[in-house]
Amino acid sequence: MQHFIISGLLVVALSGLAAARLPDGRLHANFPPRPIAHLTGTPPSDGVVHARTGATIPPYDTTYYFEQLIDHNNPGLGTFQQRYWHTWEFYEPGGPIILMTPGESNADGFDFYLTNATIPGQIAQQQNGATIVLEHRFYGYSNPFSDLSVASLRYHTIQQAIDDLEYFADNVELPMPGGDAVGPDQAPWIMVGGSYAGALTSWTMVDKPGLFWAGYSSSGVAESIVDFWAYFEPIRQFMPQNCSVDVQAVIAHVDLVFTTGTPSEINALKAQFGMSNVPHLEDVAGALRNNLWDWQKLQPYTGPGAAFFRFCDALEVKNGVNAPATGWGLDHALSAWGSYFRNTYYSLVCGDSDPATCFGTHDTSQSYWTDDTVGNDDRSWRWIVCNEVGFFQDSAPVNRPTLVSRLVQPIGDEVRNYAHQLFTSIGDNRFFLSDQRQCVQMFPGAFNSPSVPKADQTNAAYGGWNATVDRLFSVNGQRDPWRDATVSAEDATTVSTVNQPVALGDGFHCSDLLTASAYYDATIARVQSQALASMKTWLEDWQPGGAERQSAKWSPT
Repeated sequence: MQHFIISGLLVVALSGLAAARLPDGRLHANFPPRPIAHLTGTPPSDGVVHARTGATIPPYDTTYYFEQLIDHNNPGLGTFQQRYWHTWEFYEPGGPIILMTPGESNADGFDFYLTNATIPGQIAQQQNGATIVLEHRFYGYSNPFSDLSVASLRYHTIQQAIDDLEYFADNVELPMPGGDAVGPDQAPWIMVGGSYAGALTSWTMVDKPGLFWAGYSSSGVAESIVDFWAYFEPIRQFMPQNCSVDVQAVIAHVDLVFTTGTPSEINALKAQFGMSNVPHLEDVAGALRNNLWDWQKLQPYTGPGAAFFRFCDALEVKNGVNAPATGWGLDHALSAWGSYFRNTYYSLVCGDSDPATCFGTHDTSQSYWTDDTVGNDDRSWRWIVCNEVGFFQDSAPVNRPTLVSRLVQPIGDEVRNYAHQLFTSIGDNRFFLSDQRQCVQMFPGAFNSPSVPKADQTNAAYGGWNATVDRLFSVNGQRDPWRDATVSAEDATTVSTVNQPVALGDGFHCSDLLTASAYYDATIARVQSQALASMKTWLEDWQPGGAERQSAKWSPT
């Protein structure tokens, strides 16, 4: 059966409000979103048959378990059960094994990526391959331990995740005919990933040469960046110009009032956004990013009701008339944004939580700092953020226009001191929304004081956006807020070649992973076609034996 879905397909990035949970289960609203693109809606789980023979095979949502090593540096520590999903709907002997991991997310529902409604399934259909979705360690229910305490999370590293992929490929016996004889030396393996998992695809191919014969990285955030102010640059560049101008004007006003205003002026401004009881001004300023984070939810087919454009309409449509490119100006924009945030948007973000609980980042008695239960994927992601990748989404440098308050900094002058130069009346870093401080609050056993994530070490180990990797196809969207952490970043030195193509479409975050995106965006159709052609060419060159596994690792020299 050739299973293909177009109608009802919707992909959104994790709701722009990630890293911790409020008492009512909602995500804390003053944390940056994770880069993942999360799929909603799954294919039918019954009636799956082999494409050629018509033989009935297990449903897509059948869950399998693999005994994965807890610590690849100490195999004696034992194993844990790592979940995976698998189909051989299109498989013929000699075909490739296509492995996809959702990365930093519970993998329930990602069995959709086994089907030809996605790039992994398209490769499988074209090349007579089998598909796998493998849950990443410490996400969902693939956890070595019974909690997400600091002691447990010490085994949660990028390198351990890469080693998982190697151990899985070398040792899994896939539940299909001949599934015990399809290791990387017997069949070509292809890794596919989007966002963090797209970066993991590149990092794995750098660290384990020859393990995967080919790779497909969609919006892969390959370059770890501590001060990731550039997250907001594609938003500023591609959002409606009138909205951009007015947002910048409001933010400049917020910074001016919060740094030089009288107590009554400051309180009036807080009240305008419904945040009178939020005690720390940096939390108030940081909360305004929520409207911007909604951009990450956009896809070409979500329709005109997307939350980001509702926000811009609230600012730029007055009495049925659209603002000119220069916007309506500060007075109207401030009033309109405050009214929209206070009366419409707040309940969508915070539910029944009060503003101090929803937006405050200082009260460590709240459960979202201490919830270490298995399945709290936001805590697992925050561990990687604090230790290895950074990606703190803050204001632009002082010589650049900014959509985000200058009070939102990674850690004040330890990382960047321009805010102190701008606001000379501010005497210490506590005034700034410091992501490193929040790392200490969430993981007090691991960090005694704010420290900078080891992003430089991560880039040195795995090449970042400058790695040279044979047979890696990278696709990025110019409207993607994560674009400047990919190989399509302004500062990246990667050059597109026949053996390492880099394609830039007009899409958003991971748009190209979905077959249906091609129906809405001709640039995505083009890159998908190019990728499938590359896979076909590269697989023609594969030979059994895996000799290339012995080659040297990537190095910058």
